[in-house]
Amino acid sequence: MRRPVLVLLLAYAAFASAPGAAFATGGVEVTRELHLAWVGDIAFSSDQGLPSGGVAGALDPVRRFLTGDVVTGNLEGTLATGGRSKCPGGSGGDCFAFRAPPSYARGLRHAGFGLMNVANNHADDYGVTGQAQTAAALRGAGIGYTGRPGQVTMRVVNGVRVAFLGFAPYPWASPLLDIPAAARMVHEATAHADLVVVMMHQGAEGADRTHVPHGSETAFGEDRGNARAFAHAVVDAGAGLVLGSGPHVIRGIELYHHRMIAYSLGNFAGPNTLGLGGALSLSAVLRVHLTSTGEVLGGRWVPLRLERPGVPRYDPSHLSARLVRRLSAEDFGSHRLPMSATGVIGADPAVARR
Repeated sequence: MRRPVLVLLLAYAAFASAPGAAFATGGVEVTRELHLAWVGDIAFSSDQGLPSGGVAGALDPVRRFLTGDVVTGNLEGTLATGGRSKCPGGSGGDCFAFRAPPSYARGLRHAGFGLMNVANNHADDYGVTGQAQTAAALRGAGIGYTGRPGQVTMRVVNGVRVAFLGFAPYPWASPLLDIPAAARMVHEATAHADLVVVMMHQGAEGADRTHVPHGSETAFGEDRGNARAFAHAVVDAGAGLVLGSGPHVIRGIELYHHRMIAYSLGNFAGPNTLGLGGALSLSAVLRVHLTSTGEVLGGRWVPLRLERPGVPRYDPSHLSARLVRRLSAEDFGSHRLPMSATGVIGADPAVARR
């Protein structure tokens, strides 16, 4: 049975009548363009300790990089005051439940975010109440979200109809482990959108998990999916861009059928919640210039480093750019995304040599 589309943040009548991404002018087809920015895991927790100055204190130093037609990230945890914690004895040890004040949604909006992925393992930390309050907080702040079961979230950007879908290996998210079902969702979304953007929360976790393996991965006894197989299947089904999170470390970027798959950007903001040190502290803002069909025109990998207690700061050493460049070459060879040592993204392979 097909999963229903539960949320359309723009009514179908509104986007169906919007101008298409490609249109004819005197017999010449013109393709429209857009800029998207993506970051990795974001986790705030009142129990673990909120950052000094709130969201602004944590993110204002990198706010200048959070620009684009759509700025999005992976929201780990809840923005709520109610709900029952999944950790019977409270957070700590081997169990962590993240819950921050609903007002943090306004802080995220102020930082530049317009859409969040909520398909991840911490989205249900405080049950259905936590999920409902998180959704209300995001809506109240003017932030869209995607990742609930069957959810397709629409945006019209520069006349381009963009569909966002989020997947994770949990019942409160769209199905990452059922690859044929995920592919059907993406294919159905292409009927209403010029560009389909898929967000996937997957993979094993840890400082030694920077490579994208062939086959499935596990973490804490859970099946965390087969990232390569999933990403390739959704591109084959019509996705123009795939953005990953989950391993808490940076992973390489692949060009598959000329479509970008960014397997993981690591942690973006995790004050007192996410691990630090070595590869766990390396991060980035991935800014991409795309056509309405998903062709990469250029972009920038903005290198960041997490400083204690887990807040992002610009890294002039470009360490994360050099890391993602190396991982992309080792894991994907000639199918890597061309990128310079300072994070400049370009379609010309010569860029990767600079």
